[in-house]
Amino acid sequence: MEAEKESLNFIEQIIESDLVTNPTKKVHTRFPPEPNGYLHIGHAKSICLNFGVGAKYNGQTNLRFDDTNPVTEETEYVDSIKEDIRWLGFDWEDREYYASDYFQQLYDMAEKLIQKGKAYVDDSDAETMATQKGTPTEPGVHSQFRNRTVEENLDLFRKMKAGAFEEGTRVLRAKIDMASTNMLMRDPVIYRIKYATHHRTGDEWCIYPMYDFAHGQSDAVEEITYSLCTLEFENHRPLYDWFIQELEIFPSRQIEFARLNVDYMITSKRKLKQLVDEGIVSGWDDPRMPTISGMRRRGYTPASLRTFCDKVGIAKRENTIEMSLLEYCVREDLNKIAPRIMAVLDPVKLVITNLAADYQETMLVENNPEQPDEGSREVFFSRTIYIERSDFMEDPPKKYFRLGPDRKVRLKGAYIIHCTHFEKGADGKVDSIYAEFVPNSKSGEDTSGVKVKGTIHWVDAQTALDAEVRLYDRLFLDPTPDNHPDKSFLDFINPDSMDILQRVKLEANYKKAGTSRHFQFLRKGYFFEDYNSSTKAIVFNRTVTLRDSWAKLQQKI
Repeated sequence: MEAEKESLNFIEQIIESDLVTNPTKKVHTRFPPEPNGYLHIGHAKSICLNFGVGAKYNGQTNLRFDDTNPVTEETEYVDSIKEDIRWLGFDWEDREYYASDYFQQLYDMAEKLIQKGKAYVDDSDAETMATQKGTPTEPGVHSQFRNRTVEENLDLFRKMKAGAFEEGTRVLRAKIDMASTNMLMRDPVIYRIKYATHHRTGDEWCIYPMYDFAHGQSDAVEEITYSLCTLEFENHRPLYDWFIQELEIFPSRQIEFARLNVDYMITSKRKLKQLVDEGIVSGWDDPRMPTISGMRRRGYTPASLRTFCDKVGIAKRENTIEMSLLEYCVREDLNKIAPRIMAVLDPVKLVITNLAADYQETMLVENNPEQPDEGSREVFFSRTIYIERSDFMEDPPKKYFRLGPDRKVRLKGAYIIHCTHFEKGADGKVDSIYAEFVPNSKSGEDTSGVKVKGTIHWVDAQTALDAEVRLYDRLFLDPTPDNHPDKSFLDFINPDSMDILQRVKLEANYKKAGTSRHFQFLRKGYFFEDYNSSTKAIVFNRTVTLRDSWAKLQQKI
């Protein structure tokens, strides 16, 4: 039992301790995104945590959109967030809520604070309030409007709601402690005027609650027992608890955990938006982006992201996780589920001269050695095939086991071939290779007695399909691109983060290898058929290489 407890993360330990003292306590969590951007890998960790805790303790998890800023929020983001959560494998059932559902309740709570003498309307401009707030080492100064009467504050707040004042001329502030060592407790703004159309309530409201006010009170309305937040909200907890105490509402408990930081990635919504707006990436779902939609389009699987979040764990201290761990999780999952097909990325023609010009044969090739039940498919074979240019050398070294003059190699699932000669084009590159097949050397039926050490993949030239393949790599050259005070994160953009190959040759029956869009191109890596791919224009995105080639490259530098 003790060993089992040791494996619990600190949040689970808190919950289990609570359940010992209060066995009937309900475990109710929520995932509360702001609909002002696309979810990224950090959100994936929060989703897995909140929904995972809810499921583990037979509780519930709400999806609540904290939509309190009409200027930045759009229905497009709401829809993409819901799609991402479902894709990750989680379901909020009928518990889809919005902070805007509670605008009237939040307004009533604000009036209650005014009536208790715990909130006041301030006419100061933003610059004056910032100056009066003081510094971490010096106390703040009271606003000249801090001691307005309850009646005056109520009247002004109601006029704010009625649209009597211009935007930026008044705010409602909580009256707490201008000398607090926690700057967030120095009379924070809890309501501001904004004349903007809200994506759900339209123009019904012209005052909107600040995040710190709406967040905790929405938790209370929904009776959330555990409000799980990242560490940047640790300083917000005293304010969260102050509102609970003063408003006498449901006492949700805020617990903070370390956010997920992955090297070579950034997760700032502002910076991600900058990448999109400046055309550095093609959009929020660009496969190089750390957004869930980008990772989905690249070919990452829900299972691999859940496994990654589980391996990373839940910690109290900030740390940075190596991207190689994420890629390992992706490889492990794709190795199990991805059918194997043959694709030649840099093709060169090979002619088998001892076959007739009209020779055709079909070979039976297994779809996935990890999943024998997925069977086999037919692969076409004829006199002319394509092989990888890198699988041929004019003057190969002794330990080179692929093809070269007077060298033998096995074609995957087919025959052993013996290279007789080659030709070069006007550019000096090899453009045709000539070989003979070894009789009686067919895979699975080989009685030739010929032994070879190398096996290469190939694609039949007569039936090959043309495809575009996008080779993606890390978007940044530096592991912490936004951690350089003297430089912009844009200074570390990897100019080779995408390489588009237009002449790729693909086996004709690749669709028969499985119903998934995920494939392993034999000897090349894992690839995902892009959502924009069609029979007229086949497009694949490289998900991840077969091995961690980046680490090897960095060791050489």
